[in-house]
Amino acid sequence: MDGVNKTLYIPLYGKSYVSRNNIIIMDKKAEEIWETSGFPLNGKAKSRWLVYFMAMRAKVYDEWIKSKLANNADAVVLHIGCGLDSRVERVSAKNTNWYDIDFAEVIAERKKYYDESEFYHMLSADMRESEWKHQIAGNQDAVVILEGVSMYFAPDELTDLLLSLTRHFTSVSLLMDCYTERAAKLSKYKNPINEVGVNTVYGYDKPYELADQSGLLFLGEHSLTPMKYVNELHGLEKIIFRYLYAGNIAASMYKMYEFKKEQL
Repeated sequence: MDGVNKTLYIPLYGKSYVSRNNIIIMDKKAEEIWETSGFPLNGKAKSRWLVYFMAMRAKVYDEWIKSKLANNADAVVLHIGCGLDSRVERVSAKNTNWYDIDFAEVIAERKKYYDESEFYHMLSADMRESEWKHQIAGNQDAVVILEGVSMYFAPDELTDLLLSLTRHFTSVSLLMDCYTERAAKLSKYKNPINEVGVNTVYGYDKPYELADQSGLLFLGEHSLTPMKYVNELHGLEKIIFRYLYAGNIAASMYKMYEFKKEQL
């Protein structure tokens, strides 16, 4: 795998770690996959602070999808950049039309651990290109997440992706996390993804402009580290984590934006 694809092992390790310790996310699938095929990680990529952050981020996405499907059970879900994540199982979306989407070599690896069904599909696609549209019907509402992937899209690529989603689907609810521009510039000096060979990332500071260019409505920001999840940590770990990842400095470096396209 190339560097970007290898980054999938960082959140996989994180979910397996918290699951084994019975905090934030219960993910037996992540434990199973990590035990059998874990990619060797070193240094910051195995930091427990990063582990807790990614687990909380994943939990926010899980709860958001549950809320969207509770209000629109017929929507199709697109998990873009799915890696080896077991979100479809964690949110119990057995009867939801769900597409886990990633590069071909990632999906090939994923198929060692997951089986497709009438409702669950794994799609090999580069979302910077347009071929994916021919594989998913567009006359439906879509719930879309981009977890840990926006930073690998150049600005024009991300705009094109969002625009393609708004043009293809009847309505779109979308949640994405991203670096700020400052964080993207600093990441080449200190970022766990450097340890799997990734050195070029992008940041986004202007969600309203991104929305306008893509035919979306910007609804607001979400916390990546809600205190109800931070409070699952204990003692000194909770204090250190709040300073490193749940404070104002961290919030100025990493964002989570929600967008929507209303049905016409």
